[in-house]
Amino acid sequence: MIADVLADAGARMDRAVEGAKDDFATVRTGRANPQLFQKILVDYYGTPTPLSQLASLNNVEARTIVITPYDKSALKAIEQAIRDTPNLGANPSNDGTIVRVTMPELTQERRKEYVKLVRTKGEDHKVHIRGIRRKAKDDLDALKNEVGEDEIARGEKELDALTRAHVDAIDEALKRKETELLEV
Repeated sequence: MIADVLADAGARMDRAVEGAKDDFATVRTGRANPQLFQKILVDYYGTPTPLSQLASLNNVEARTIVITPYDKSALKAIEQAIRDTPNLGANPSNDGTIVRVTMPELTQERRKEYVKLVRTKGEDHKVHIRGIRRKAKDDLDALKNEVGEDEIARGEKELDALTRAHVDAIDEALKRKETELLEV
C-alpha cells in the first residue's frame, strides 16, 4: 500500500517535471523555435484552438518562423493571436497564404526579464510538486491504522527523497534554461 502511494506520487511528480521542461521551452532564447508557439491559442470560429492544430510551423531562418495554416480563413486569427501573446515580442505579417514571424533580437534587459519569468515558472512547478508530496503524505497518514508507524516513517523518508530529487530536476532544468537565455 505504501509502495502504491509512493509510485503514484512519483509518477505525478515526473509529469510535473516534464510539464516544467515544456513550460521552459516556450520561453524564447536568441533563436526562433516552433516550441515557442505551442501554447498559443487561436480564436478559431469562437473556439480557442492550439496553433499547432491549425497550421504547420517551419523554422526557415535563425529568427524567422513560417506558419502555413491548413485553413486560409484562419490567417487573420492566427496573426492576431501571435500579436496578442505576451512575452513573445513577435511581429507577424501575412501575405495571403502564410504568416511570417520574425523574432526581434534580444536585448540584455529582455534576457533578464525572461530569466525572471523562467524562475517564476520554475517556482510554480516546485510548489506543484510540494502539493503532490502533501497529498501523498496525507495518504500515508491515512494508512496508519493498517500499517505500523515505522513503515509510515520509512515511507515518508522515501517520499521526501523523491520530492527532493524532483525539485532538483526542476532546478537543473532551470539552470540550463537560464544559461541558454543569458548566452549572447
